[in-house]
Amino acid sequence: MTDSPASSRLALAAAGVTVVLWASAFVSIRSAGAAYSPGALALGRLLAGALVLGAVLLIRREGLPARGAWPGILISGLLWFGAYMVVLNWGEQEVDAGTAAMVVNIGPILIALLGARFLGEKLPPRLVAGMGVSFAGAVAVGLSMSGEGHASVLGVVLCLLAAIAYAGGVVAQKPALAHGSALQVTTFGCLVGTVACLPFAGQLIDEAGRAPLPATLNMVYLGVFPTALAFTTWAYALARTTAGRMGATTYAVPALVVVMAWVFLGELPGLLTLAGGALCLAGVAVSRSRPKPVKATAGSADAAPARLRGRAGAELPDKGKV
Repeated sequence: MTDSPASSRLALAAAGVTVVLWASAFVSIRSAGAAYSPGALALGRLLAGALVLGAVLLIRREGLPARGAWPGILISGLLWFGAYMVVLNWGEQEVDAGTAAMVVNIGPILIALLGARFLGEKLPPRLVAGMGVSFAGAVAVGLSMSGEGHASVLGVVLCLLAAIAYAGGVVAQKPALAHGSALQVTTFGCLVGTVACLPFAGQLIDEAGRAPLPATLNMVYLGVFPTALAFTTWAYALARTTAGRMGATTYAVPALVVVMAWVFLGELPGLLTLAGGALCLAGVAVSRSRPKPVKATAGSADAAPARLRGRAGAELPDKGKV
């Protein structure tokens, strides 16, 4: 991890790419999810992502990551690339989009807590405050989008499991990035998730033959951009900051979803939706801000040694007069 200005700007730009592409997945999932079952959609998305990532890995000749990266790759691949995608797709069929968004957004809070427990990361007041503001905004967005939708107990439980899998996958991925590049960790994590979802291969083949072309194209889009590209830029940024701060950054997704639903789906947001989106962005800004360094003054502790040295020098007798 490095705190150089250039590295920080690149990491922030990478995180920005991630949240924009993850927000765009909202529109694609709405289309693909109508034609594909949860497991088949997850497998199709992962297959597309794994093919793209594998090709890039071969072109760059990065090869296999070091042995120390594999525990994190295996755990994040099973939890995040595998279980998260299947369970979330299933959960969103059992609850309305607003409820799903509210429950899943517990994930960044869990990331911060797990990061403090297992990675030794600090929980600075700005991060905690920013996450609180953003979560309130996510709840407002969720309530405004729920309308008269349905929310079964099973759906809420599934979305909660998705949040837990997401948080566990992120925290497991962080140490792996100390032993492998962002591309390596993402590629092999995606491959692990793909293998875990192979039991849905029969469903995918059957449904692909009946699905309309736009749904299949949206599934491929989900694999190439929100998975292959966005997960790689996420890993790049995660390697250069804490898991807690990266998790807090994803609270920008609900605000971007509101804008994209407005632009691409013609869903005009209400005042509560807009207010919630603004809170999400404000919370992200607070969580990623840093306190200004305290400048030394004449009365500060940094100046004290100089004053003491001056007094001591004044009290010492002149050796020439002894």
